[in-house]
Amino acid sequence: MKLKLAEAEEIADAVQKAAEKIGKATSVAVVDDGGFLLVVKRPDGARPLTPNIAIVKAYSAAVMQRPTKMLKNWAEGNPGFFASLSSMATHPIVATEGGVTIKRDGEILGGLGVAGGTGDEDQEIADEVLAALGYQLEFQAWGVPGKRDQPTT
Repeated sequence: MKLKLAEAEEIADAVQKAAEKIGKATSVAVVDDGGFLLVVKRPDGARPLTPNIAIVKAYSAAVMQRPTKMLKNWAEGNPGFFASLSSMATHPIVATEGGVTIKRDGEILGGLGVAGGTGDEDQEIADEVLAALGYQLEFQAWGVPGKRDQPTT
């Protein structure tokens, strides 16, 4: 199953409407499961760097197959390795709020990145939109239960 362009556009439009409701000019990016850009939108009033930030958040959520906020403990616990991921990838890998993996029926379809509000606002918008559109938001932590959310090697 692949994320279709029409679905990516629906997600992006819903994000911008949700952001407008809270008075934020947020950029949004949607990528496919390989991290390739499908849609990016920057509304009037959004800061110039926000589209790039949204793209990196979406990319990270897609290729790491976890929401970017789940990557924080891994980045803090193994900063050298985590930093080296950026040199291996097309875009930097970020561990912050606002990047959510798009998943349906247990399958990773892509990533959503929201940028322009606070981290909490970006995350809330992304989660609300994906939940409203019927995508899954549950992800198992990597590694041993009770330990950091990072992959085991």
